[in-house]
Amino acid sequence: MGIEKEINGFKLEICSNSSYSALQAQLGGASRVELCQNLENGGTTPSYGQIRRTRDLLDIGMHVLIRPRGGDFVYDADHFEEMKMDVQFCREAGCDGVVIGILNTDGSVDKARNAELVALARPMTVVFHRAFDRCNDPSAALEDIISLGFDRVLTSGLRNTAEEGAPLLKELIEQANGRIEVMPGSGVNEDNVLNILRVTGARSIHSSAKITMPSSMTYTSDALDGMNEAIMETSKEKVRGLVALIGGG
Repeated sequence: MGIEKEINGFKLEICSNSSYSALQAQLGGASRVELCQNLENGGTTPSYGQIRRTRDLLDIGMHVLIRPRGGDFVYDADHFEEMKMDVQFCREAGCDGVVIGILNTDGSVDKARNAELVALARPMTVVFHRAFDRCNDPSAALEDIISLGFDRVLTSGLRNTAEEGAPLLKELIEQANGRIEVMPGSGVNEDNVLNILRVTGARSIHSSAKITMPSSMTYTSDALDGMNEAIMETSKEKVRGLVALIGGG
């Protein structure tokens, strides 16, 4: 199990899309990572091998995204079975937490199936992810999530970035009143992290701290499109920059 160190009373979570990226987050001084794949499509569940490898490498907290596909957060029975299997694997693999979220078609929280996943995940930490930002009533959704026993909710305040959603994030944190942690995320960087923390009153914050790396292929072919794109990875230097700002350095 990982140790989540505080940075000047705050915690910095880094969304990392590989074991390499997760290690960069740790080396940069992050409190914990959210491990996923496919950041280009909002993140999906990483492979079993990636989860085990990352757990072996990390001493800090490690939470795994449980999202079987991109797109919306309404899932059929097959997807739900996959999610249950992934949650169980994460628990057996020694992960510190899972990051989940299922909605109904009307934008409300699917209480029955989320409750089943929360129960299956314990004693891990359970986080409700940015499915929250597609909810039709954020205040009611927060109460549902609290009643289900979630430990944390990741949200941009129903906007494209946490900076834009800061006013609602502040309201949600006040509504939560310590019953659940509300963590801002989306578009968090060195230019806005301190302002988001100040305006919202949040005690933890989520960032990808990513850079884009070009393909290492030296051979290219103009006859074929794709399969040689640049990739995203966590930047140790960007994480260090965020840590320095949050820490008052």
